[in-house]
Amino acid sequence: MPAQQSHAAIIGGGIMGGDIAIIFAAGGWNVHVMSPSQKTRDALPARIAAGLKQLGAPEANAALVKIRATLDELPFKDITLVVEAATEDLALKHQIFSDLERLARPDAILVSNTSTFPIGEIGKHLKTRSRIAGTHFFMPAHLVPLVEIVSTEFTDRKVAERLIALMRELGKAPIDVTKDVPGFVGNRLQHALVREALWLLENGVTTPEGIDTAVRFGFGFRYIACGPMMQKELSGWDTNLFAATSVYPHLYNEKGPPPFLKEMVAKGHIGMKSKRGLWEWTDETIAREKARIERCLRAGMDILKSG
Repeated sequence: MPAQQSHAAIIGGGIMGGDIAIIFAAGGWNVHVMSPSQKTRDALPARIAAGLKQLGAPEANAALVKIRATLDELPFKDITLVVEAATEDLALKHQIFSDLERLARPDAILVSNTSTFPIGEIGKHLKTRSRIAGTHFFMPAHLVPLVEIVSTEFTDRKVAERLIALMRELGKAPIDVTKDVPGFVGNRLQHALVREALWLLENGVTTPEGIDTAVRFGFGFRYIACGPMMQKELSGWDTNLFAATSVYPHLYNEKGPPPFLKEMVAKGHIGMKSKRGLWEWTDETIAREKARIERCLRAGMDILKSG
C-alpha cells in the first residue's frame, strides 16, 4: 500500500510517541496520535513540525498527523498498524491492548514500544497473539536509526517480516529479535556497559567525564564505522580470547546498582529533569547540551548513510 494511503495509530503522544509519529509522518503516512492528556495534545503540533524539519521532510507532512483524545475517535477501519507508546505501566498496557483487540481491524498489526516489559507478557491475555510484536525505538526515536523488532513465541513470522520491511522503508535500521528476552538486545548491551561504568565510579577508578571520554573517543568512536563483532573480525578473535581471559574475571558482576546511584536518586538528583544529577544543570546548559547532542546525531547519520 502506498504510504499516502497508509494509516498508523500511535497510542501515547509523549516523548516517544511524538517522535514515532514524526517518523511515520516523514514517510508520508497518515498518523493518528491518541493521548488523553490535553497538555500533551497541545504540545504535539509544534513537536511534529520541529521533528519534520530536523529530518528534512516536507513541512506539509505535518498535516498528515491527526490528534485524538480517546481510542474510540480513531478511524480503525483505515488503520493497519497500531504502535503503543504509553506510560510503562503493565496494567495500563493490558487494558490498551484489550481495547485494541476489540477495536482494530483483524488484519491490523499491534505493537508495543516498551523497553521494560516482555512483549509476551503484554499480550498474554489476548486471543490474537499472532499479530502482537514489539517495535522498540531508541530516544530520540526520530533521530536514532535502530528499531528492535521483537517476536514472542506466538508472533506470526510474516508479521515480523512486514515490520522489518516497513522500518527499512521509513529509513530506520531494524534488527530481528527472535527471542522475547528481558531488555531485548540494545538495552542489554547498554546496561552491561553502564553497570561497569557505575561501579568504576563507585570505586573511584575515574570520573563521569572520564567514562564518557573513554566511550566517545575510544571504542565508541569506532562503533559508528563498525559494531563490536565486525571490529573483532578486524583485530582478530585470538586477541579477543586472550584479552577476555585476562579481563573478564575482574569485571563487575553485582546484581544491583551501586550505593551512590541509589543515594543520588533518593535525593531527587536524577539529571536534567531535576537540574542535578552527576552534574548540575540550568535551563541554558540543558538547551545547549541537547542542541550539541542533536548536531552529533545528525552528523553521525550522515556518516552512516555515506557508508
